Amino acid sequence: MGMWDGSKMAMWKVAQQYTLADNFFMGAFGGSFFNHQWLVCACAPFYPDADKNPAKPTIAAVDPDGTSLTRAANSPKSAIDGPPKFVSDGNLTPDFYAVNTMQPPYQPSANAPAAGADPMSADPAQPTTLPPQTEPTIGDLLSLKRIDWAWYGGAWQDVLDHGNKTPAPNFQYHHQPLNYYASFAPGTPARAEHLRDGGLAGAEFIKAIDAGKLPQVAFYKPQGDLNEHSGYADIQSGDNHIVDLIHHLEKSPQWPHMLVVVTYDENGGIWDHVAPPKADRWGPGSRIPAIIVSPFARPGFVDHTPMDTTSILRFITRRFELPTLHGITVRDQAVASYHEQPLGDLTSALDLTSHL
Repeated sequence: MGMWDGSKMAMWKVAQQYTLADNFFMGAFGGSFFNHQWLVCACAPFYPDADKNPAKPTIAAVDPDGTSLTRAANSPKSAIDGPPKFVSDGNLTPDFYAVNTMQPPYQPSANAPAAGADPMSADPAQPTTLPPQTEPTIGDLLSLKRIDWAWYGGAWQDVLDHGNKTPAPNFQYHHQPLNYYASFAPGTPARAEHLRDGGLAGAEFIKAIDAGKLPQVAFYKPQGDLNEHSGYADIQSGDNHIVDLIHHLEKSPQWPHMLVVVTYDENGGIWDHVAPPKADRWGPGSRIPAIIVSPFARPGFVDHTPMDTTSILRFITRRFELPTLHGITVRDQAVASYHEQPLGDLTSALDLTSHL
């Protein structure tokens, strides 16, 4: 455990200027892969018939309670003697939901194409290649209402053209959740329209901001060396990058009608002392930072409303009068069953004396 002083961070000043949500939780119990899926789908990805496919070795072994990983015979009896060992701490649950990192079925993916196969696909024979997903995403629902939207991936096109490199851009393939869905497969009109290149260091995204050409709904994921992830990225570079983006947004011709949410996937796995609300099988998980930046945000405000990653989807759903994703409905019912305060949709952070 540790106590961290973030007062020297540039985002600290942004939080003081706008609204900090201090009761905001990651959507799911899991890491970056799983929580990016919750950001676009509010769902757990699925691997059909995984026990008859190459992914079989990645299926976790659990105790009869259905949730606890089964300890190996040589697992230490005490944490004093070392970390626990498990029979199989895999990527898939015994009923074939993907909860730990799997690779996209399409390029860019950490799994190369099969020899002689489609160069824009990942080798399906690799145990970590997730089959194309078919659950509806927030993007699909926006498209049904003819709402313009896009996902901007930092360094997306550079990696497609030249491959990945470290230390930069250190592209994280599993941070591109829509690349897992059949509706955005290579060659589809939806992919060409909605999965856009954010550019190296966000250059293409910034061009769209400055030109006032952002779609009505935009997601942006920085490249790996700028995403503040523990272990392979430094905090200061990502902190400066996001604040620079915010300054561009504040000067954009679209700023008077803009709401920006800056948040994280699983906060690098850093432990937090606030227990999440009780809900469904998948989450919410640990508390994460969330800052609401907007001319509509309550200035210098700390919002204590319980929220999670799905609160972003709730707001988009409410704003554009969309159908509700199934995972949000399940979560609402689960929270209600525990008599918890309902999860908010960001509006508690806003002063809506004017209409968005």
